[in-house]
Amino acid sequence: MIFYKTHDEIEFIRNSSLLVSRALAEVAKYIKPGVTTLTLDKVGEEFIRDNRGYPAFLGYRGFPNSLCISVNEEVVHGLPGSILLKEGDLVSIDCGVLLDKFYGDSAFTFAVGDITEVKRQLLSVTRESLNLGVNQAKIGKRIGDIASTIQHHVERNGFSVVRELVGHGLGKKLHEDPEVPNYGKRGTGTKLMEGLVIAIEPMVNMGKKSVRQAEDGWTIFTEDRSPSAHFEHTVAITKDGPEVLTTFDYIEEVIHENAVT
Repeated sequence: MIFYKTHDEIEFIRNSSLLVSRALAEVAKYIKPGVTTLTLDKVGEEFIRDNRGYPAFLGYRGFPNSLCISVNEEVVHGLPGSILLKEGDLVSIDCGVLLDKFYGDSAFTFAVGDITEVKRQLLSVTRESLNLGVNQAKIGKRIGDIASTIQHHVERNGFSVVRELVGHGLGKKLHEDPEVPNYGKRGTGTKLMEGLVIAIEPMVNMGKKSVRQAEDGWTIFTEDRSPSAHFEHTVAITKDGPEVLTTFDYIEEVIHENAVT
């Protein structure tokens, strides 16, 4: 069942989404070689709680942490732990927040220090595919228009789209209908209507599209162990077009400051 949101409800989701965005930016301050992923998780949880929010992933279906932190070949749902980040890694951080009874959700893949040119291209293409998908999130379009646009851009650039994992609606629940895959056919799927709020989140592999689940029951990794990237925005469908409720601006400010210093 799809729940369409009122203007006021979208504003609540915007507040949650901005807290997610700020939390990711706070975590970004600590991303460097030698830092454990568990340290990043604790930074994120403390920031969320200090700002009246609750970490949406903590305890969700038994998930034991506040952030999903996935390194290199890990696609999504990575468990924070004792692993040390190292120069050249990619680290994808997915964050969800519950604030005033509404959820926000976003993800960003960070470069740890200097990375290879092909990894840099993977990040660029994945983020571009997200932006292109968002541009399709207009009244009268369909989910397949978003999905097909993402898939076409990714595959045209020589990368592959994960099939088993999808974006989703969200609001008073973290995951609502409809599902938002990153591959498909134009003109198919749920018709987009005013008040729909969805998380669009391309997950893109450098190698083949196949993935597997680790023995921990959570972490999803590429079957060929190639690096993967993940970017996500929470988006509202409005009469004026797609409105991105999350933002990467706070993250970009931190990345710029880190580069300068």
